[in-house]
Amino acid sequence: MAVGNSASLLLGLLVLVHTWGAWAAVDVNMEDRVEVFRGDTAQIACMFTSVDGIGGVTIMWFYMLQKGERQQIYFQDSTMKITKQGTPYSDRISVNGTGANGVVVLTINDVQLRDEVEFICLIKSLTDGTGEGRTKLRVFATPDLPTIEAVETAFSVHDLKPAKIGVCEVTNGYPKPNITWYRENTPLRNDHGVSVVSVITSEYSGLFSVKSEVRMMVTKEDKDAKFYCEVNYFVPGGTRMTETNRINITVYYPSTAVKVWVESPKGKIKEGDSIELQCHGDGNSPSSVLTITHDGGLEETLDDNRLVLSNVTRLNSGVYHCNSLDLESDKEITGNTTVFVNYLDPAVVIPHDTVVIQGEELVATCNALSSPLTHTVVWFKDGREISRGHTLKLKDTTFSTAGTYVCVVTVAEIEGMETSGTLRVTVKGQPKIIRPDNTDIEESFEKSVNLNCMVRGFPVPSITWTTSDGQVLKTVSQEETEDSVKSVVSVKVMSDITAVCNASNEYGTETLTFSIKASESRCLSFLSLYSMCMTLPGRIKISRIS
Repeated sequence: MAVGNSASLLLGLLVLVHTWGAWAAVDVNMEDRVEVFRGDTAQIACMFTSVDGIGGVTIMWFYMLQKGERQQIYFQDSTMKITKQGTPYSDRISVNGTGANGVVVLTINDVQLRDEVEFICLIKSLTDGTGEGRTKLRVFATPDLPTIEAVETAFSVHDLKPAKIGVCEVTNGYPKPNITWYRENTPLRNDHGVSVVSVITSEYSGLFSVKSEVRMMVTKEDKDAKFYCEVNYFVPGGTRMTETNRINITVYYPSTAVKVWVESPKGKIKEGDSIELQCHGDGNSPSSVLTITHDGGLEETLDDNRLVLSNVTRLNSGVYHCNSLDLESDKEITGNTTVFVNYLDPAVVIPHDTVVIQGEELVATCNALSSPLTHTVVWFKDGREISRGHTLKLKDTTFSTAGTYVCVVTVAEIEGMETSGTLRVTVKGQPKIIRPDNTDIEESFEKSVNLNCMVRGFPVPSITWTTSDGQVLKTVSQEETEDSVKSVVSVKVMSDITAVCNASNEYGTETLTFSIKASESRCLSFLSLYSMCMTLPGRIKISRIS
């Protein structure tokens, strides 16, 4: 009870008592009500005054039965104090005070719900003047903590009837607790597609249990909303409040926007890559179907919201449309993205195979058709970079110029995007003998010596070996390449000799002369007394070992 109300009631009671006291011999003053929790102790005070004094008064306590009759539970006068037996209060009440000071207090132990009745204090004086006062005993029981249970099924914004969201329950309270549903911080009332139904149960114990169910038409905005219940219940002197846990619900709603993008690869795409397209709507309805079309082509239904294109080519470039069709509402929305596949065709080298006259200049070009990206061209020979740019210029060509050139075209912006072409160069010219470090050879008599003649030239030169006296030497081996030849002869040294390598083709002739000097052979010893040595020209000299 509010303080202001208590003060007003007390003032009214005093006025009433004092007004009544004008014709009564006894004035009785009591509180309008006393409030306690179930199981606690209640104390009800009875204050009185008598014009005849307070020494000879009789004090009686009653409580009101449901049928409107009063039932005495206590009697007291100057000689005795009697607790009425056979009542619900026989062993639970006591009265403090003799009345000598004008106050007696009724104490009730272990208050129960059935004790919520009106108690009467009756004071009777010796002169037969009487007065009485009344106090209503109010009993309260704190309910158990409330529970909330969400409905596990999902809800669709297309549902035609309010859907059951959840159930809240609070048990064993007194007086009846009140349940209020909240969506976020806004209470839910029976209005605008919301239905709240509460069922009150009176338990055998006299306590109340309340179960409340909320139904509503769900919207997309409810997908992130938190629902909960607030329980208000009475306590002595006021009210208290407690809340349940928060629950949320699953709401299915169609998409209002669709987004499609390239999930991989990140960055620029090149031919040969695999592309993963992802398509998602901002809805979650299981009745929605996602499809993708490419530049108006055939529709492809997405598997797990994605489409994989393997080994793509430039033909896969274009606009991809993702369509979301909601089968419940038959509404369709579309999103799109543009895919560009970069390409780099094989390099074209002009000329591809060429023959150039020794000393002339060679100009070659290397180009590769590509998407509009910056690319670089580098020329290599034998793995070594020799030039950069589309054009290769080789001046004053020599036989060293001949060989295979590789043109590599690279797009730096995209890893692994490169192509290459080759240029095979052949240089025509008269033979050029690659001279060894030494052409003067000394070898022992009757020993054989191998002579090598390495010649470059194109067409490949023909090689003959002759001696200074016109003898033609037979070739032991000969190896040829496109622009070189290696010839080997074996000469047995019988005397000093000159051997000539003659190389020639249609552009000229070149020779290389080897001078071989025969030297004395080593001497052999025999019988530990003599040595035998071969000397030139073909003589044997035997000497005694000194």
